[in-house]
Amino acid sequence: MAKAKMIKIKLIKSGASRLPQQVKTLKALGLSKINQVVEKPDNDAIRGMIKTVAHLVEVVE
Repeated sequence: MAKAKMIKIKLIKSGASRLPQQVKTLKALGLSKINQVVEKPDNDAIRGMIKTVAHLVEVVE
C-alpha cells in the first residue's frame, strides 16, 4: 500500500476575532497556537479547508 502524501500547515495569524466558520476550520485542522505546525493528508477536503483560512495559515511543503 502506497503511503499517502502529507502536507504541513502552519498557523501564522491568530484565529481570534475571525468569522465562526474560520475558527471552526482552524480547530478542525488541529491548529490553536501561532507557529503551530500540523501534518495532514494532502486531499481535496484538506485543501478546501486551507483555502477557507488561507490568510491565516501557510503551507510548508
